Amino acid sequence: MDDDVSVDFGEDGLVPAVAQDADSGEVLMLAYVSPEALERTRETGRAHYYSRSREELWEKGATSGHVQDVAEVRVDCDADTLLYLVDQEGGACHTGHRSCFYRTIEGEHVGEKVFDPDAVYE
Repeated sequence: MDDDVSVDFGEDGLVPAVAQDADSGEVLMLAYVSPEALERTRETGRAHYYSRSREELWEKGATSGHVQDVAEVRVDCDADTLLYLVDQEGGACHTGHRSCFYRTIEGEHVGEKVFDPDAVYE
């Protein structure tokens, strides 16, 4: 059995985490993870992140119901970035899109809108 990798949370105590659909490989979002968020993710099997703007731990989908069940957590070669392989319920983006990466740099809309954010975040 392998030992847990020691994640380098750096000076600010956060690492970026990419959420990727475990089946399709679609990149859904990027957020930040604190040691506590990683611990809660591993304990519950649901994606937890740290909101830099609100300065608090949050469970993805706690408000919207669009949870991320985590199939696997991977760590990069430098141990300073995480990859959450997830089963996404509904949309990952607060704008109602399946993925936060729903547009090109030229502004072309390429992503699927899967819910109405006004109805979810009243």
